[in-house]
Amino acid sequence: MTILACENSCPCGADCPTGCVDCPEHPLCADECEDAQLNNNDYKICVNAAIYVFSDVFILVIPSSVDESYLQSGDGSSQISATINAPDNYYAYYAAHALVNGKLHIFGGYYDGTKIARLDDCTLNELTVPLNEERKYGHAALSIENGEKALICFGYSGEIRKTCEIFDGSTTVSTFPANSTHYHGGLGLYKNQPTSVGCFSEKHQKAETLSATGWTALPDHPKRISSHSLVALENQSLLLIGGVDYGNGGVKQTGIWQLKDENWKKIGELLQAAYKGSAIYIGRSIYYFGNVSKAIQRLDFTETEELQKVAQIGNQPSQYYLPVLFQTVPNYCI
Repeated sequence: MTILACENSCPCGADCPTGCVDCPEHPLCADECEDAQLNNNDYKICVNAAIYVFSDVFILVIPSSVDESYLQSGDGSSQISATINAPDNYYAYYAAHALVNGKLHIFGGYYDGTKIARLDDCTLNELTVPLNEERKYGHAALSIENGEKALICFGYSGEIRKTCEIFDGSTTVSTFPANSTHYHGGLGLYKNQPTSVGCFSEKHQKAETLSATGWTALPDHPKRISSHSLVALENQSLLLIGGVDYGNGGVKQTGIWQLKDENWKKIGELLQAAYKGSAIYIGRSIYYFGNVSKAIQRLDFTETEELQKVAQIGNQPSQYYLPVLFQTVPNYCI
């Protein structure tokens, strides 16, 4: 039997999740290697290594009801209840979240629109410094300046839908307001600059980005989109995932859009339409936690960050809007 090195793609890579079933012509899967999963040690090593990539990922999910928090594995094999302590069971409901100096922080939300709290071990501790503006719904937070600060923007009414502030771990300071409203428009990095797209209330298509001198326009999104998730890739492009299209009656979306080189392009589809979910980028995969569908979907990318495949790895226990996500370690707070 020929000994072959394990490849990044078939038959064990993310684009070949069922191994030889998807790659019957691969040398490891050829007729002379029939039942490779039983008889070919190289194939078994390869498959085990591919599985390990995802099983080594663990995400703490804090939903609208804190007592329903859980730990989700990246391969979908486990979902275990986690115990998070908070002043109120709805403490994280509609809160935005971001890392500051490696620590998870949540901002605003239904319970208290001005609160800032930090996750210390398994407890959400409220800080003495509040947000400058009350941000109960529709706001967003984003780690900036190499994770040393967080940008918190927008809200549910009036001019708050444009305003922004920066939190450095101990103080908050106002910064440039956006030119357009971005209620449920999200925040993500495009070319390493904070960017927002669309607005739930104004139902526009406008995208804009924040530099050291203020906000400037980017190309409009093709749809009147909002309630999506924005995720930056390392290649400095921006992904927009899911959402609702108010140019089409508020229909839930499956689209995965990429803003790259000042152009929007649809690069794929979710398996189930989703909006007001949360996403986190770990390794070369984006984990998207939907609400109405409850689907947990994993978007796998190549080393050059081309979308490779979308897989559903499980379901949320309930319909959780905008759950707080935090990459952590096995057995965290369980």
